[in-house]
Amino acid sequence: MLETTERVRLLHAGDLRAVRRVLDADPVTNVFVDARVEAAGSDLRRMGGQLWGFAHRGRLVSLCYSGANLVPVAATSAAASAFAERALRVGRHCSSVWGPRDAVAALWEVLEPSWGAARGVRADQPFLTLRREPAIRPDPLVRRVTISDLGLVYDASVAFFREELGVSPEARDGGAYYRSRVAELVRQGRAFARIEDGEVVFKAEIGVATRRTFQVQGVWVRPDRRGEGLAAPGVAAVVAAGLRDVAPVATLYVNDFNLAARRAYARVGFTQASTFMTVLF
Repeated sequence: MLETTERVRLLHAGDLRAVRRVLDADPVTNVFVDARVEAAGSDLRRMGGQLWGFAHRGRLVSLCYSGANLVPVAATSAAASAFAERALRVGRHCSSVWGPRDAVAALWEVLEPSWGAARGVRADQPFLTLRREPAIRPDPLVRRVTISDLGLVYDASVAFFREELGVSPEARDGGAYYRSRVAELVRQGRAFARIEDGEVVFKAEIGVATRRTFQVQGVWVRPDRRGEGLAAPGVAAVVAAGLRDVAPVATLYVNDFNLAARRAYARVGFTQASTFMTVLF
């Protein structure tokens, strides 16, 4: 447990019970950090980043994952300010700050004067959940892809990344890391696609998962096939597989301005549970 004289510090294995208590209060919203902690087991140094804790009266109440992303968990306004101050001291190593809107907005208020010039700020991202079977029939042509499909799925994933984030995942290392990530999802059986005539026309992944929740990510329809109604049945197929094989709750979050995607997710049966915010660098 954190000492009363400390408000923010790096967490370690001795804090796992307190970390679990914070995460378990909302395992659906906290699925990203929860999955990282589960994967690390008893050694938080294996998370792929650091986990910071904020204490109030000696009790751990808020967390913040600091790695390729900066992600607050159950962060009060005081915790968000304290996490931001720590981030300023260690310098920016992340490519984005994202999570529940109020916490991210409080972080960004402190960070912006120093980190500034964000590539993009998406201040309104509905966070959606689905706890039952999809409301529409899943697309029977959407399937789990195999490693033999990796080249096709990787190309579609790069197209999605460029369109969604405005940069290429191949810019720094020629795509080596991103390709390994796509391949990992394929090997885990968490990458799905509809492939016609040797080309991906729809794809999505279960990008994050715990035993309690999974998150659908990377939803993409080939531009020349948009407007045909492929997205909603495709997402329904991914959700149906996830509910059957992974966890009892599906989640995703979407940009508020992406009206077509929001309509598709509503057709599947998703409803808004919270609001996220993302700052991109």
